[in-house]
Amino acid sequence: MVRKYAPWILVAVAALILTGMAAWMLAGPPARQTAASTNPGIGGGFNLVDQDGKPVDQSILKGKWTAVFFGYTFCPDVCPTTLQTLGAATGQLGARGKDFQVVFVTVDPDRDKPAVLKSYLSSAAFPRGTIGLSGTPDQIAAVTKAYGVFYQKEGTGAGYAVDHSSAIYLMNPKGQFDSVIAYGLTPEETRDQIVKAMRQG
Repeated sequence: MVRKYAPWILVAVAALILTGMAAWMLAGPPARQTAASTNPGIGGGFNLVDQDGKPVDQSILKGKWTAVFFGYTFCPDVCPTTLQTLGAATGQLGARGKDFQVVFVTVDPDRDKPAVLKSYLSSAAFPRGTIGLSGTPDQIAAVTKAYGVFYQKEGTGAGYAVDHSSAIYLMNPKGQFDSVIAYGLTPEETRDQIVKAMRQG
């Protein structure tokens, strides 16, 4: 009996599949789902100090597209590499560069005082005008929690290291999370992601 009706079952299944495909084509593909809509919890308020010792809060993110990166000045590899990549990418933004900024938040507040951040970020290879942020250990713990950033002190003594997340958080001019720029991209790939976000935002 099953064999007798098998061909009709196959025809019915095929018809259902074709009907579903036709409906999808008529309706069009799903609307673009931005990272902001899928990760609404990233970002939030904070109270820190910049490299000049001036108190700042999340309002510094408004008005421009912002790449927020968490690291520390004693970092031997990931941090300088990422900042150099952002520096090169920023230089390739052309006229769009005026609408873009970089914010570097330390995960090593014990060593990265404002003056240390200011000296570190003065490197010509890093993005010009990068805003360096530090604060008390509790303030840093709060902002890293808001962004879902992992960091952990490793070792003892003056030469300790800090393991930390390496992603860049791209925030829109409203100060809201837009997307993640992964570590290891070339300056061109980084620039393209920023430009794409600007066009779609």
